[in-house]
Amino acid sequence: MVKERPKGMRTFTTIWSGQMVSFMGTAMTQFALLIWVWGKTHQATATVLIAFFTFVPLLVMTPIAGALVDRWNRKKAMILSDLSAGMGSIVILLLFLFNGLEVWHLYLIGLFVGALNAFQWPAFSAAITLLVNKKDYARTSGMMGLTEATSMIFGPPLAAVLLVTVGIPGVLIIDILTFTYAIAVLLPIHIPQPPPPKKEERIKSIWKDSVFGFKYIYARRPLFLLVMVFFLYNFFAAFSVNIFGPMILARTGDSEIILGSVMSVLGIGGLIGGITMAVWGGPKKRIKGLLGGMAIAGFGGLAAFPSNPIFWALGGFLFLFLSPIVNGCSQAIWQTKTPPGVQGRVFGARRFIAQISGTVGLLLVGPLADFVFEPAFDQGGSMAGVLGWLIEPGTGSGMAFMVFLGIALSSIVAVMAYLVRDIRDIEDIIPDFDKGEESEDKGSLSENTKED
Repeated sequence: MVKERPKGMRTFTTIWSGQMVSFMGTAMTQFALLIWVWGKTHQATATVLIAFFTFVPLLVMTPIAGALVDRWNRKKAMILSDLSAGMGSIVILLLFLFNGLEVWHLYLIGLFVGALNAFQWPAFSAAITLLVNKKDYARTSGMMGLTEATSMIFGPPLAAVLLVTVGIPGVLIIDILTFTYAIAVLLPIHIPQPPPPKKEERIKSIWKDSVFGFKYIYARRPLFLLVMVFFLYNFFAAFSVNIFGPMILARTGDSEIILGSVMSVLGIGGLIGGITMAVWGGPKKRIKGLLGGMAIAGFGGLAAFPSNPIFWALGGFLFLFLSPIVNGCSQAIWQTKTPPGVQGRVFGARRFIAQISGTVGLLLVGPLADFVFEPAFDQGGSMAGVLGWLIEPGTGSGMAFMVFLGIALSSIVAVMAYLVRDIRDIEDIIPDFDKGEESEDKGSLSENTKED
């Protein structure tokens, strides 16, 4: 048990500032590549597959990365992740400059970057637990939400301007500089390591270390049920989040300006939500903020029906405003209930379970849009006559219906979850890791792991 932890909000804020700049560069590059791929293919499948090939290796590697993070220096793990992203941008830049860049190159580079990026989240999450006081967990998560929101506000419009002035090479060069800054900020900072585990708690093989996180979660029914809520939520949300950009391009005649403007409004929603979470710290009962935010976000899906960018922006604003609150409450629950020495493994397993369904959604969403929903909602399509009164038939209408359907179903998951006592009362059922009750609980888990 960690009896004393440094008051590290200043240290966290320094690291956070580097990540803020890095996220901005990433958002600009993602927007530029989205426009480039859509211009070459005009297919939702091609644009979504970039996210798929980046996300799959990240997800597969996450349990192993979590096990290694608990063994390694966590600062070095974060630097390794930042370096991989920077190298990916350098390769894309060189291919573009020599007129050799193809869409499939982005898939391969995504595989490489995603695999090494798997170390970033468990390393940073576990480091935060030792850097700041428990009361600040939700606040730090809210601040991390600000990085994503800020990058969404300024990244797309900046990228749109830069595409006209300096082109994709200029965007990539700026991206590389932002990664360099993030690493430079991190290098001189001391990030504390957790105390080494007791001899009887050590697990020598990487495989058993990787499995440990899954066994830890499964042995605690409320935590297992909570992560299954995200399993279902992320599956349905994937049908909305990943088709939103192509939907806007399809319904506006490939307008980069409208897409950038709408994405900026979404970012403002995330920014306000992140500030709210950072200042407020979330509700006393975190699970209410988590499930309540998920449920209310469903109303944002209604904005997909009108063929009007203002409605798209307002619906996305609501969804992004609530995201930092949902994620902040979730992160605070897990950080409070999980001992720092095993957080890398547990958080790695948690992320794998919660997001593997989103990977399946990524694989399905492109083909469903191109070959099922778009033809069904086009002029004369099978669904155009049935739901034509609700959504104007035409290009992009099928994807708009997918946006609504995905968010609506994900909200239903949250409502159903609140009816389950083990989820609703998770904060009372599972003791905080620093209350002393955890040692007895962990002992039973150690016996289970010895059987493997």
